[in-house]
Amino acid sequence: MDLMHDIIARAIANKRRIVLPEGVEKRTLTAANRLIADGVATIILLGDPEEIKRSAQLLNLPEIEKAIIIDPRKHDKKEIYIELLVKLRKNKGMTPEKAAQLVEDPLYLGCLMIKNGDADGEIAGAQNTTGDVLRPALQIIKTAPGISVVSGAFLMFVQDKLYGDDGVLVFADCAVMPNPDAKELAEIAVATARTTQAIVGVEPRVAMLSFSTKGSARHELADKVIEATRLAKALAPDLSIDGELQADAALVPSVGNSKAPGSSVAGKANVLVFPNLECGNIAYKLVQRLGNAEAVGPILQGMAAPVNDLSRGCSADDIYKMVAICANQAIKQKI
Repeated sequence: MDLMHDIIARAIANKRRIVLPEGVEKRTLTAANRLIADGVATIILLGDPEEIKRSAQLLNLPEIEKAIIIDPRKHDKKEIYIELLVKLRKNKGMTPEKAAQLVEDPLYLGCLMIKNGDADGEIAGAQNTTGDVLRPALQIIKTAPGISVVSGAFLMFVQDKLYGDDGVLVFADCAVMPNPDAKELAEIAVATARTTQAIVGVEPRVAMLSFSTKGSARHELADKVIEATRLAKALAPDLSIDGELQADAALVPSVGNSKAPGSSVAGKANVLVFPNLECGNIAYKLVQRLGNAEAVGPILQGMAAPVNDLSRGCSADDIYKMVAICANQAIKQKI
């Protein structure tokens, strides 16, 4: 997987500050130790400093002492973050008393650090649900300009190098939005293309998938994809986006030439946008299991700053890779 080596190298060359709210969690600490040793990112751990130090000693993680460790209950900027949270959420009834409680929650504190410019990105979810990770992110960091929906993309490393870019494809949405409407689907397409540019480092060729190719079937579900394609092109005219396309028309040159002649995407797509979460989640897991592909993600996209969610079954290696990816998202947003 040369791409992961490239992602890690970019992170090392453009070091970003990544906050890990689950700072006392063992897999997180193990990943943090390796990340610090490799110089991938400046690591900020949130949690009880004594507990972190004890765990690091028990797990033989000597690099943890080089991390920035912040106790959510008491630190120099606590009052600043309380004031910031009140300012951001006063129209929603936020009081100083409530804010004082929330800033002790590591998931809220991590997002406030990003909002205040004290961190560049966040990774969480080894212990917390997706909803718990997203709630403070949406309240504090919010979505990127022109984007109203958060979605989840997977990097898919497939065995056959003929597909995508040397066997690398990006699938979305596979993690967040159950049934996006045409406008939301268009935003997911654009966000996934931007993720592809930032992380994979190639020009995206985005296929809007359906059971129909260019009117071969008539149904309101296909109509949604047709409208989403139109909206996505209007939203980002610089991107190569086409649809509606069946999966084989998107991926196989001979089928693409036959079913969608003249398309800049058909037969050579490297980004697959699924019409709903059901399709996307099933598809990535089938490709992963039956095709022996490696799936890296989900990469949360559409946020104004990178916040990424982990599976609670993740490994330390998964966390390591997601921190490197998060750093690359932050690098791209700073340019």
